[in-house]
Amino acid sequence: ASSFRPEEARSPPALELPTPPLSKFKVALCQLSVTADKARNISHARAAIEAAAAKGAKLVLLPEIWNGPYSNDSFPEYAEDIEAGGDAAPSFSMMSEVARSLQITLVGGSIAERSNNNLYNTCCIFGSDGKLKGKHRKIHLFDIDIPGKITFKESKTLTAGQNPTVVDTDVGRIGIGICYDIRFQELAMLYAARGAHLLCYPGAFNMTTGPLHWELLQRARAADNQLFVATCGPARDASAGYVAWGHSTLVGPFGEVIATTEHEETTIIAEIDYSLIEQRRQFLPLQYQRRGDLYQLVDVQR
Repeated sequence: ASSFRPEEARSPPALELPTPPLSKFKVALCQLSVTADKARNISHARAAIEAAAAKGAKLVLLPEIWNGPYSNDSFPEYAEDIEAGGDAAPSFSMMSEVARSLQITLVGGSIAERSNNNLYNTCCIFGSDGKLKGKHRKIHLFDIDIPGKITFKESKTLTAGQNPTVVDTDVGRIGIGICYDIRFQELAMLYAARGAHLLCYPGAFNMTTGPLHWELLQRARAADNQLFVATCGPARDASAGYVAWGHSTLVGPFGEVIATTEHEETTIIAEIDYSLIEQRRQFLPLQYQRRGDLYQLVDVQR
């Protein structure tokens, strides 16, 4: 055991898991249908959030790019100036107001954000007071080319974010990624080392990679780091230019699927019990068995 030297496996040392404000609560994953009508999408999302809160959800997740079509042509048209707020950001304003009025934590999926001359794929996280707790700009842009299957390049219109995002909320410490970010285990490891209880990934995996990798990656990130993973995607629209896989899911800290769904529009209500994290880490104490003599994860931005 002395050869492990776990304290040397990471610089700076990993944080102890903080005590969350709530140890057990309900989470809602709102798998929404998305249309080209932005006003309809906003009101539709609000109705789903309100219905979830009425069922006791303290944390609500929305899908990736829920206020308009997922396409390079649509990103500029549906983008919002989050910093300006008000009429320049109706989706943002709705999320802030509904989080405050319902006193919930809201991981607002993602919307296209306009900032200076750039466009970002951005997730806004709101506290129960309606204030912006954090803003994650998708770090890893989705550029893919599988011949005969799917070709998409977010980098044609979007700019990559530069910062990991960890937020302390009324329902614990949350690390945020967007869709393609889930493929990069280093980001999830960093969030775990910063004391996250839960990783949230709004996403819109497609019909090619979705069946292969969507659940696999969620379970891997949860099992790798012994924490909860929650994902939320849009409902499938077979007539859309980009067809989403759906299958929003909650995974526990042993990689177990707690709740999931198919591709239709629905809202999943499930329970998160953070005591499971400590139980799993006692049974399989990975944090004490890292080989500091063999590898090191360096977190330069904390």
